[in-house]
Amino acid sequence: QVQLVESGGGLVQPGGSLRLSCAASGFVFGSYSMSWYRQAPVKERELVATITSAGSTINYADSVKGRFTISRDNAKFTVYLQMNSLKPEDTARYYCHARHTYYSNLYYWGQGTQVTVSS
Repeated sequence: QVQLVESGGGLVQPGGSLRLSCAASGFVFGSYSMSWYRQAPVKERELVATITSAGSTINYADSVKGRFTISRDNAKFTVYLQMNSLKPEDTARYYCHARHTYYSNLYYWGQGTQVTVSS
């Protein structure tokens, strides 16, 4: 049974930090690129950051460059998103996504974790 379980969300003040985690199980974690997406109310889901299977390539949305850092620990089957200098516009539900390196039709979503940035 495939599972992607996000954690670490919550309420934080502007300028604060949060670290999201996504624990994976039920598939070969090391064969998948991992991404974080987010979706705010009445907005489309957007890609935040992606890290390839070995961590050799990382990409970020322009809106989070320099503030967010994606990383993964293949030994722990976990991907992280360190979020610094948070802004109110970062408020969204954050989703973990896994996509197979070679078979793009093999992908999985987590249930998401809510991040709210507010004073």
